[in-house]
Amino acid sequence: APADAKRIIETNPKQRDIGTMQPLLSRRQALGLALAGALAGALVGVPPAFGQDMTLFRIGTGGVAGTYYPVGALLAGILSSPPGGRTCAEGGGCGVPGLVAVAQSSAGTIENLNRVVEGSFEAGLAQGDIAYAAYTGTGLFAGKPPADRLRVIASLYRESLHVVARPGRGITTIADLRGRRISVDMPESGTRADALLVLDAYGLGGDAVKLVKATAAEAGTMLREGTLEAFFYIAGYPVLVVSELTGDRLARLLAVDGKVREGIVARQPLLTYDLIPPGIYPGTGATPTVGVMSQLVVSAALDADLAYAITAALWHPSARLLLDQGHVKAKEITLASAVQTQGVPLHPGAERYYREVGALGGP
Repeated sequence: APADAKRIIETNPKQRDIGTMQPLLSRRQALGLALAGALAGALVGVPPAFGQDMTLFRIGTGGVAGTYYPVGALLAGILSSPPGGRTCAEGGGCGVPGLVAVAQSSAGTIENLNRVVEGSFEAGLAQGDIAYAAYTGTGLFAGKPPADRLRVIASLYRESLHVVARPGRGITTIADLRGRRISVDMPESGTRADALLVLDAYGLGGDAVKLVKATAAEAGTMLREGTLEAFFYIAGYPVLVVSELTGDRLARLLAVDGKVREGIVARQPLLTYDLIPPGIYPGTGATPTVGVMSQLVVSAALDADLAYAITAALWHPSARLLLDQGHVKAKEITLASAVQTQGVPLHPGAERYYREVGALGGP
């Protein structure tokens, strides 16, 4: 299995101390923790009636140029109800009383899964296909012990594979990428795993392309400067960096379609046929591609009552208003799709809520 898969099943949180955890944090992640710590510290001097029940809930997201980060920040706001604040009945937050949720940037799906398993994130956003592979020890994680403590709070929205190419380089299809400098995102991203699958389906495995390690934001800058010819990125549309590039006529979208797409979906059933609609990005028409559901994942170790409260807060009527006013993809987060977990079990606390509201059917 690739080195990317290694940490998720080898890390034991009981065997790690703060010193060994620190290298996992980027500067931006450290800042996020520092801000959360400052908030927690500020509550130390608050009278017990207000400050004694504060719970920090870290949500791993992705790069700030993608969709996970703004959606994660939106979820953090929905779930939070800090100690000492106004209650929901008083016009304050309708989240979990005492909970302070923080969205933290990360390399993406694989890092989020790693850190949920090891306990340095309480939750994370993840691609459904990668979460299932980790849970079962298959695919990318073949030959490794399953990360069978992963659980799902909710499936969220569909993510689309974006294949973004520089115009004027003779690149009109993915097959034209042979010999080109391209990025498939960072090693701990879900994009990388599926992008390599797509490249292989087009006969571009191994050394057929020149892979450059870069985040979506970095890849966008390199494409703009002409030092990169294409990049792959899985995210809910619209993606800011893609909007900027297409708006400046510095990028076009490449299709994943035909028999090749059929073969990809047959090989990875959790990937589905998808379409980026016309007009989502300036000057682009309808673009066939593949997609996958995103999920909010936690550990089975999360307290069942807390998981129940988080799930209830996510579906509070006030949350619907915020979701509809947030990122375009947040509008797709619905109770009906939430229980379609694609193989990774619901957390028992979340399952209890869904049964109570009839989302699962049966008692």
